[in-house]
Amino acid sequence: MPFVRAIHHDSSFPGRPTLEKLRAYLELTKPRITLLVLAVAVAAFYLASPDMVSWPRLFLTALGTTLLAFGVFALNHYGERDTDSMMRRTDRRPLPEKRLSPREVLSFGSSLTAVAVVLIWATLGWVAGAVAFFTFISYVFIYTPLKRRTAFHTALGALSGATPPLLGWAAATGTLDVNAWILCGILFFWQFPHFLAIEMMYRDDYARGGIRVLPVVEPSGRAAAAEMVGALVLLLAVSIAPYFTRLAGAVYLAGAAVLGCAFVAAGIIVLVRADRKTARMVLRASVVYLPVLFGLMVGTVAR
Repeated sequence: MPFVRAIHHDSSFPGRPTLEKLRAYLELTKPRITLLVLAVAVAAFYLASPDMVSWPRLFLTALGTTLLAFGVFALNHYGERDTDSMMRRTDRRPLPEKRLSPREVLSFGSSLTAVAVVLIWATLGWVAGAVAFFTFISYVFIYTPLKRRTAFHTALGALSGATPPLLGWAAATGTLDVNAWILCGILFFWQFPHFLAIEMMYRDDYARGGIRVLPVVEPSGRAAAAEMVGALVLLLAVSIAPYFTRLAGAVYLAGAAVLGCAFVAAGIIVLVRADRKTARMVLRASVVYLPVLFGLMVGTVAR
């Protein structure tokens, strides 16, 4: 593959040790976010067929999901290389620091994305393949370019970010039923408090980079906090739905209700204060909420 050759030689960036380049490539893949994406996709696969898990298909799902995440995140680095260099929170990424060249990153991301989409489509069926292709198109060609044009890009990004459960479910069953869309809805609404909190925390940095997030467009933070609370209320409603569709049991219902109410309460605090400290609190809560919720669902899945 082209990016493999690029690891060993790039005339525009001579003398870079191979190990340093490998670390830079790993950074492109956003490992922590990829791990979360993978966990959600695998959980959805299991929830779709808890009594007869196909381990070969589960392995292919995990592999395809990981490669797809690696690829689209690398292409996101490529697409945002100019704005990344203007923001303090991103100016130490591989492209702004010239640890990798744009050609290397584009080749790396394109190769992994192509392999992922073909692998998923060929081995897991056209529905899973279509979900993978939509994820690529929406994230790279819609969400990323619109960051500098409209604050609505957060909602568009949430669409592509909500596809891992659809991919896992389709890989297991070849279809997308109501439960698949409920899981998708949970991930969709979860992203609003998560990313709005980040945007509130780094409002000045986003403004410096020309990224049109809601806290930049409306600097008081009240609009972002109101949107956050609205999304949290909807998240609470969607999160208890698996009990009523008989996907998960009563223990899950109680846990989801407690988690959701606590999350809504955190959002209300942000609405009242609208400052960096409370936004950080919501960000930390979001990181805990999602794995705990899906863990509860997997642990109480109706058989």
